[in-house]
Amino acid sequence: MLKRLLIILFILALGLLSYSVFVENIFSPRLSPKDSAKISLNDLDITVEYNRPSKRDREVFGALVPFDEVWRTGANEATTFETNKSLMIDGIELRKGKYTIWTVPMKDSWKVMFNSKQYEWGVNEKMEPMWDPNYDAVELIVPAQQLDISVERFTIAFDNKTGHLKLTMAWDSTLIEVPIDIVE
Repeated sequence: MLKRLLIILFILALGLLSYSVFVENIFSPRLSPKDSAKISLNDLDITVEYNRPSKRDREVFGALVPFDEVWRTGANEATTFETNKSLMIDGIELRKGKYTIWTVPMKDSWKVMFNSKQYEWGVNEKMEPMWDPNYDAVELIVPAQQLDISVERFTIAFDNKTGHLKLTMAWDSTLIEVPIDIVE
């Protein structure tokens, strides 16, 4: 009896492994790999965790990512923004803590929302953003800049080269900058 049980368990394990490898392809690299952007200035630490979709010869804004609709700002899991100090963003205080970032790409500008709710994933089963506007802590509109180059993978970074901290997002030929001030 024990021998049969072990054989059945072995067959089940082998089946699950085969399914994982051949159907789910668990050992292949993710199409939108995880990444992070971090900055430390004196006693300020900010971290953004996100997933980086690729352009792959596709038209991005206005097609793959529609204009005037809420976007999860990356792929897969919702993009998170965590700060250990309160910040001023567009004149509005963003208290220290962890937020999700949502955007509405538009032709000439983007709406950027810092949302206090944590979401396990960026979209639901119908591919609709899971964003709940009732949890928006800060909402601002920033201009969209056209780049002379094409950025293959969606990239979030921090820019402090002029002493004015900015959260930047770039993909395809579009760049946005979110100004960040430290609350003293």
